[in-house]
Amino acid sequence: QVHVVESGGGLVHTGDSVRLSCTVSGRPFTTYQMAWSRQAPGQEREFIASINWSGADTKYADSMKGRFTISRDNTKNTVYLQMNNLEPEDTADYYCAATGLALPTSRLQEFDYWGQGTQVTVSA
Repeated sequence: QVHVVESGGGLVHTGDSVRLSCTVSGRPFTTYQMAWSRQAPGQEREFIASINWSGADTKYADSMKGRFTISRDNTKNTVYLQMNNLEPEDTADYYCAATGLALPTSRLQEFDYWGQGTQVTVSA
């Protein structure tokens, strides 16, 4: 059984930076491509970025390029999302997910394992 657990959310101010973490257990971490997505109240879940098993290949939503960076540390079974210059519009629940697909994808329906999410609130 695969467990995905996010951490690092909280209340921040406009312009702050936050790094979210996501750990995976249950199967070898390098089995998985990982992704981050988010869901704001009343909105659809939105893809942010994905990263292949080695970290060498990434994919970003166009609107997320520049301020958000995905990375992973396979020695720690952890994937990260660095978020810079946060805005109130970034307020959402942030989710981590895993899939066995090799190439980074933005199709969230391809991801099999999901965490419970971590909330990020950006105050004006």
